[in-house]
Amino acid sequence: MDMSETKELLELAQSIGSSAGDFLMKRPATFELVSKSTAIDIATQMDKGSEELIVSAILKARPGDGIIAEEGSAKESTSGITWVIDPLDGTVNYLYGLPGWNVSIAAKNVHETLVGVVVAPTINSVWYASKGGGAFFNGRPIRCNDPIELDRALIATGFAYDVDDRIAQVEHMRALVPLIRDMRRNGAAAVDLCHVAMGSLDAYFESGLKEWDLAAGALIATEAGAIVTTQEGRIPATSLAAGPHLHKVLRATLAI
Repeated sequence: MDMSETKELLELAQSIGSSAGDFLMKRPATFELVSKSTAIDIATQMDKGSEELIVSAILKARPGDGIIAEEGSAKESTSGITWVIDPLDGTVNYLYGLPGWNVSIAAKNVHETLVGVVVAPTINSVWYASKGGGAFFNGRPIRCNDPIELDRALIATGFAYDVDDRIAQVEHMRALVPLIRDMRRNGAAAVDLCHVAMGSLDAYFESGLKEWDLAAGALIATEAGAIVTTQEGRIPATSLAAGPHLHKVLRATLAI
């Protein structure tokens, strides 16, 4: 793919992400809740409305592209490009009126993610990246923190929707908390990945993330110099993002 098409994909993702963020800022007075994988894994009418807005805009501009989206939209690609969409990452934050929820949009070919955009309007934040083109926050280049030693690390995590999976996650926290600067639980995977990218966090790990949770934020973190991995061979797998030095230390400490 040439640079002009990558630029076109990035500009489209930024424009649609901004429109979806504006839509979500019109928070309803009441919510229609639907449970998904578990009783605490929820979607609202706004998740679905945001996804419909995003998918419609993408396919109007690029009808041959494919779609993978959290709320069920799916389409095979005939162009070689597939969009990976989380229309409202951090739904629980959104439901409770907490900041940090976001819109996450990425585009990939059969080999790799090409562009990623994360829009978090409640914290006036837009992150974006293109493959080989670097990572940016509100228009300025960003880099992850590196090297960072474990005892100086500010680390974020999250919890799986399956309560049984949280037992292993609590053990990870128990192992880490005495060793690090501090721990955060912000509630939105894409923003946590972007915070690693810009140095607002030193590392982030979480089990059970889906492709739409990771696609845009992982590209942004990688383009900012971080290493992003997902553990193979265990269910649920644990994803980890950090600068190269801390990533190596955390993989050993957590056995992931």
